Amino acid sequence: MRYEFLVGLRYTRSRKRAQGRNRFISFISFVSMLGIALGVAALIVVLSVMNGFQEELRSRILGVASHVQVQSMDGGLYNWQQVAEDARRHPSVLATAPYVQEQGMLSFDEGVRGTIVRGVIPSEEDKVADFGAYMKAGSFDALQPGRFGIVLGRDLALALRVQLGDKVTLIAPQGLVTPAAVLPRVKQFEVVGVFEAGMYEYDSGLALVHVEDAQALYRLGDAVSGVRLKLADLFAAPRVARELAGLITEPGLMVNDWTRSHANFFRAVALEKTMMTLILFLIVAVAAFNIVSTLVMAVQEKYADIAILRTLGASPASIMTIFVLQGSIIGLVGLLAGVVGGLAIANNLDVVIPALETVTGATLWNKEIYYINELPSKVLPADVISIVSVSFVLTLLAALYPSWRASRVNPAEALRYE
Repeated sequence: MRYEFLVGLRYTRSRKRAQGRNRFISFISFVSMLGIALGVAALIVVLSVMNGFQEELRSRILGVASHVQVQSMDGGLYNWQQVAEDARRHPSVLATAPYVQEQGMLSFDEGVRGTIVRGVIPSEEDKVADFGAYMKAGSFDALQPGRFGIVLGRDLALALRVQLGDKVTLIAPQGLVTPAAVLPRVKQFEVVGVFEAGMYEYDSGLALVHVEDAQALYRLGDAVSGVRLKLADLFAAPRVARELAGLITEPGLMVNDWTRSHANFFRAVALEKTMMTLILFLIVAVAAFNIVSTLVMAVQEKYADIAILRTLGASPASIMTIFVLQGSIIGLVGLLAGVVGGLAIANNLDVVIPALETVTGATLWNKEIYYINELPSKVLPADVISIVSVSFVLTLLAALYPSWRASRVNPAEALRYE
């Protein structure tokens, strides 16, 4: 082993047997390690939650919404079969499904709730969405034309206190004009199923009926609101939407993709992830620069040792290497502890969060606020590598100035009063 590494390791290990002033230096070193470990662990946990939240939000939204949807600018799409056929000619389009989407009000007993009513064809809708997998009670295929069945979101069903087989009243906002007054259109629907997508917005505000029943209630004739498309690659949706705009021959259509219709969600998550990363890197930077004070005091204490090494022939570069190594060890120990702790917490959030809620008595994760019903986590190796790399560079930068000062020690001045 080169003597620079031997001396640097010896200085680092000697902290365990420190007394007096050395004990204080050892305490500062421990605080620096702990600060780096906490900062790195916090970064890994937060970025993992952000990644998981972004992926979970995207999968749950697209399990109910669609990758691309084609709508008529006039509000009614009559020749939707031709539109669907034109869209399927694109190689990236896997499936198409027509839909009717309107607003309504559901009433049962004394409960009333506003809702989005979506008319679908179950066999076609299963190709572009995951309602079949989300069913908690009843059957999605029970939506048959003319039966006037309805499938409700779980939270919506709980709010109305309905069960399978109950009759709910659906009130359409478009009224019937009579000589006496304008009367709302009202129709009773039988609850044939309950779904839970795990996203509060849909579970509490979406009702599914057959597309023909929706057309009859809202007097659309043969028209639908649009056609929903599923793509082979959901991230190619913006490009495919632009290409479909030129491929579909029907005039007066608007092609919209999920990155535009739900842009606010994903922009908010991306912005929050960026800002949290910057803030937590500042915590790591503060902890890393604690190494400066540790090494400055260590250099001050080792003046005589440095002078003796210089008189024995050690070069300034060798002295600098000794203290850079000492600072690097402090940083590496903190980084290792932070990575292990961060990965342990990020991979066990399903245990950590309930435990914290039990201890504190507070609700840390409210699905009505965060849109999904559980805290997701996804650790990306690229994030861990970037966190470790940047943090280690910060510790090296923090060690450079004290090490440079140590290399500039004048042996004659240092040994004058020894």
